[in-house]
Amino acid sequence: MARKTKSKTHHPKAPALTHIDSSGEARMVDVSAKPATERVAVAEGLVIMSKATLDMIESGNAKKGDVLGTARIAGIMAAKRTSDLIPLCHPLALSKVTVDITPDKKLPGCRVRATVKVTGPTGVEMEALTAVSVACLTIYDMIKAVERGVQIEGIHLVEKKGGKSGHYLVTDNAID
Repeated sequence: MARKTKSKTHHPKAPALTHIDSSGEARMVDVSAKPATERVAVAEGLVIMSKATLDMIESGNAKKGDVLGTARIAGIMAAKRTSDLIPLCHPLALSKVTVDITPDKKLPGCRVRATVKVTGPTGVEMEALTAVSVACLTIYDMIKAVERGVQIEGIHLVEKKGGKSGHYLVTDNAID
């Protein structure tokens, strides 16, 4: 699935990976000299299921309870715990996390979208991606007894604002 994006062009002499030092060892990036700026990241993903399972979720008849509400809270909690889950991520004092889950009969399934905001020296892309991933997994967990063939697809960064690298925006989304 090709996506058109507005981003920097990749050149053969692109900068080295930031989490690898000169001897090839993994390291946490030193962000102490970077200015604190407002940074926002948006990520999304899909949970594909049968129409009957989606109808069950929308009617509130899932045996484990409120699927979408539980997944929303799980996604928010996951964003706040990203540095505990991804080894080289900085712990951040997030100022905003929203997880929106929209049932979509055309899929059928749910669209999960997370927006994360911070004022700090490093971005929140991993927090947004983690929120979406855990929200999608929570939906799966809550409906797996009814339908084991549920698929989680297309988790990706949609937008990033702030910081030295500027604005990144997916302009043509192949999962629409």
